[in-house]
Amino acid sequence: MAEIIVALDLASAEEALGMVERLGDRVGFYKVGLELYTVAGPRVVEELVARDKRVFLDLKLHDIPNTVTGAVQAAADLGVDLLTVHASGGSRMMAAARDAAGDGMRLLAVTVLTSLSPDDMGMVWGREIRSVRDEVGRLARLARLADMDGVVASALEASWVRAQIPRPFVIVTPGIRPAGTDRGDQTRVATPADAVRAGADYLVVGRPVTGAEDPYAAYGLILDDALGAARPRIHNEP
Repeated sequence: MAEIIVALDLASAEEALGMVERLGDRVGFYKVGLELYTVAGPRVVEELVARDKRVFLDLKLHDIPNTVTGAVQAAADLGVDLLTVHASGGSRMMAAARDAAGDGMRLLAVTVLTSLSPDDMGMVWGREIRSVRDEVGRLARLARLADMDGVVASALEASWVRAQIPRPFVIVTPGIRPAGTDRGDQTRVATPADAVRAGADYLVVGRPVTGAEDPYAAYGLILDDALGAARPRIHNEP
């Protein structure tokens, strides 16, 4: 069964920790991204760890190997469970991150952001992108060769990655949206059930939970959808 990570993409530590209070014991895994980390710094991670919450620190590191080494060591010292670097930073950068991470923290390589379309990618990389799936697969293989623990990829490409690289290689899928909800700034999205069926190990859900009138109930609906996809089908079940 895939685990759900709630993204605390909020404007302050107070808002983020207030959301954690509202969700209570039901949620044990949270994502801290660039917005919250820039505002609140390591303190918000320390607060979450002190409350026995697991932390996905989504900083998408992309710099020279020496700088990334220092940042990864600092994240490991905070006690986070998952940390992201960009696969496009290259093999040497990912290898440096691997050496710095130690044994207690898992590293994820970001493949292609879920906000990017093929046209966006073509403009950035200076060539025609005929298949986002192929680009994600190429970066995932590079990440595996660099001994990353897994990748961040949309659910639309997760099954392709899983077919190439078996578990324990981890797939984390952002851009999770319940059926019928707003896509926001994402272009490659999927429902929780679709992501589970595609082979994702972790589903990252932000605004559909934290922006809901009742975050606790919204999380429950997402969890039910994911559990329904993971449950074995019964003979004659519709």
